[in-house]
Amino acid sequence: MSRKNFGAKPFSYPQPVWIIATYDENGVPNAMNAAWGGISEMTEVSVCLSPDHKTCRNFAATNAFTISMADAAHVAACDYVGIATGNKTEDKFARAGFTVTRSELVNAPIINELAVCMECRVISFDRETCILKGEIVNVSVDESALTDGKVDVSKVAPICFDPFNNTYHVIGGKVGDAWGSGKGLM
Repeated sequence: MSRKNFGAKPFSYPQPVWIIATYDENGVPNAMNAAWGGISEMTEVSVCLSPDHKTCRNFAATNAFTISMADAAHVAACDYVGIATGNKTEDKFARAGFTVTRSELVNAPIINELAVCMECRVISFDRETCILKGEIVNVSVDESALTDGKVDVSKVAPICFDPFNNTYHVIGGKVGDAWGSGKGLM
């Protein structure tokens, strides 16, 4: 067996494509693309964000943010909010074609076009390590992404980031049942 070394890099599959949305002090929505994040506790997310992002100033003022899962239907808009900076592009959110509904639980925007959204309160942000920790207050899902009352991954069509090739891929078909497929090996 032969292996190729890539060195110490943040390369892992899958890397979620999360769209972090915040309001500024005037209630103007902003969004950014973040792939370095994950669930760190039962009701906690951790995301690596450099402090110079407009998003960081926004959640410092509002103590809240949302995380929407990027999807295949909106890949261009989701990529755009990652390459355009809110520090220089005032209408970035509108240019992406996003519209919002204000969360009823936190002071942050829910992106209407993206089906799955975690509504979060800021727990902490460490400017040295760039780690944002948020408390998941609620997960809301657009009813168009449900089948028989359950979230249907094929309707959500979430995308993940491929850091090896700088591409996006849609998360696809079922390959097994969690806490079930391995029972035959017990």
